Amino acid sequence: MNQTGLQLAPTPRRQATRERILRAAASAIRAQGPQGVGVLEIMREAGLTHGGFYAHFKSKDNLVAAAIATMFGQGRERFFARTADRQGIEALRLWIDAYVSPSHRDNVGGGCALAALTSDVARLDAASRAAFDEGLRGIVARFVAHLPAREEFDAESFAMALLAEMAGAVALARAVSDGDLSDRILQSARVSLQARLNQVEA
Repeated sequence: MNQTGLQLAPTPRRQATRERILRAAASAIRAQGPQGVGVLEIMREAGLTHGGFYAHFKSKDNLVAAAIATMFGQGRERFFARTADRQGIEALRLWIDAYVSPSHRDNVGGGCALAALTSDVARLDAASRAAFDEGLRGIVARFVAHLPAREEFDAESFAMALLAEMAGAVALARAVSDGDLSDRILQSARVSLQARLNQVEA
């Protein structure tokens, strides 16, 4: 803001700094949960001083809501990069194999917001929950776009069920301490999810 209290238009440099903070916040929140990180830690991770925080965000809650939107934006980019040359059920098969995998399970700081935040988001403020809801709806819409458009088939319900099992499997695989059990959870979920797609494709 300037001395009159009016919000200044973002400059390219200011916008780049804000995005740097959001990337650092997204990674930290995924790894430690929104309650487990502080502004000082995030600013340090972004290579900035704590004093510059309020030039970009009104509060930590404001940062968390924006970081959740960033997480879903990053997930959207990964989805499109992974499925760029595929359509329909084949695209979903590729995404399921990438998502319900040991590499995603082990990439806590860079993975999907759903698997990382589901257990935390109910305790966040309204803006953060709204950002989470919007991100979830976006994923469902992307799934629906690759599902058959048949009158007797409820693509949205099917997409939500797929997504719930995918995110739940990754979250559960991260939670258990037994590595073999974790791998089995992911393998079982992949088999189940691919079998569901077989039924839709038939």
